[in-house]
Amino acid sequence: MPVSYSPWLVALSVALAIQGSYVGLSFAIQVAGAEGARQRALLAGAAICLALGVWTMHFVGMLAERVPFPVDYLVLPTLLSFLVCVIVVGAAVLAVSFGPTTLPRIAAAAAFMGIGIVAMHYIGMETLRACAEMVNSTPQVFAAAAVAIAASGLALWLAFGGSSYSLPFSATALGLAISGMHYTAMSGLSLYPRPTPAIAPALSPDLLAVVVAIVAFMVSGGFLLLLVPERNRRPDQVQTRSPEMPASTPPEPVVEAVGTFSPLGGAGGPPRRAASHIPVERNGLTTRIPTTAIVAVRADAHYTHVFDGSTSYFCSLSIGEIEQRLDPALFARVHRSHIVNIARVDGARFNGDAGVIELAAEQPYSVPVSRGRIGQIKARLSRLAAE
Repeated sequence: MPVSYSPWLVALSVALAIQGSYVGLSFAIQVAGAEGARQRALLAGAAICLALGVWTMHFVGMLAERVPFPVDYLVLPTLLSFLVCVIVVGAAVLAVSFGPTTLPRIAAAAAFMGIGIVAMHYIGMETLRACAEMVNSTPQVFAAAAVAIAASGLALWLAFGGSSYSLPFSATALGLAISGMHYTAMSGLSLYPRPTPAIAPALSPDLLAVVVAIVAFMVSGGFLLLLVPERNRRPDQVQTRSPEMPASTPPEPVVEAVGTFSPLGGAGGPPRRAASHIPVERNGLTTRIPTTAIVAVRADAHYTHVFDGSTSYFCSLSIGEIEQRLDPALFARVHRSHIVNIARVDGARFNGDAGVIELAAEQPYSVPVSRGRIGQIKARLSRLAAE
């Protein structure tokens, strides 16, 4: 029996996939740079929000079907499909968040995640088994699996592979790919109603889709509010000590960038001087770290994490503000989310338009290089090696 669709529910399902992808990816790119409870919370948020985007797209896509017989939805397959989706997405994000983001690692995680998403789809379709027999076309099953694996690889590469695309673009691409997987699979589905008609659900498909969409937006919004980095102190606050800590020598004052205003944007004024220290926080203590001790800086939403080779510190400055304070002769912006100390580069790998820098530190630390900066970084490393 042919299946038609409600256009506005199809559009809603695509919007849910894009929204879930945006929130989930925004958490996923922060996992590697966080630590402790926040790292676990970001991983859970990424897994749940990405899975919620995939699952709600799938469920609303099913509600968009228009068939000439009552449809009753089984609860167990619906819940089981969501659980499978959370597990496979979380495992894939975990696999690529810890360790070098190599292409084989991303490919393996994408295959696992894609196959899991396809399994989620067909487990979720079992919810229709009470009211209809289903026959799936084998070519469409394989095509859906291929689209799911490609979508997963796209998501992981955009989030962890050092791409220079913006988060809205990445989320839109992933949401469209997820929707393509679902409707590719549905194009090969034939439904045959059972002789005994099912009891129609209390809620109409349109109203149920609206309820699911509202719940999905509320869950994603809740995670966004809970995982916004706290900003308890201003960057210019003085150092504070807990009562049991002994007094110490006052920190050296920060030398900020100096310039003069002029209609030409500062041309002709004194040269900019790099800061000697950067304000950071750890365990409730605000202090300042010498810029010469900084190995790398990683963006975390509107804030940053500063790494000194052994410890990662929270910093309330944005990565752009820190870049303005660092000496450009010593530091380089290698990615929209990363700054490195060029003198601490221990090795680099470049493969086409992807690159990874290894930094000399007590703990292994690698940083992706975006495509647009590979030539510049290669040139700087060559000059450093020649000195």
